[in-house]
Amino acid sequence: MPTHILVLPKGAYVSWDDFSARASAEEIAGFVRAVGHVAREAGLVEPGYRLLVNTGRDGGQEVPHLHVHIFGGGSTGRMISR
Repeated sequence: MPTHILVLPKGAYVSWDDFSARASAEEIAGFVRAVGHVAREAGLVEPGYRLLVNTGRDGGQEVPHLHVHIFGGGSTGRMISR
């Protein structure tokens, strides 16, 4: 079954760029670990999954708050067609 999970940091960060520039090392480590924990809890590690973060208008960001998409539960296809 297709899976789409969003993971948000506790702080009010606009984008990955904002988060990587302003968050403390502890916040960054905690958030990265949280994303991994959510993927493990959802049973996505063995079959595989994709992480996606959209940043800025050209990157497809529609919501002005950092969030990581976790996609899994089946083939996610190619990232870029050749």
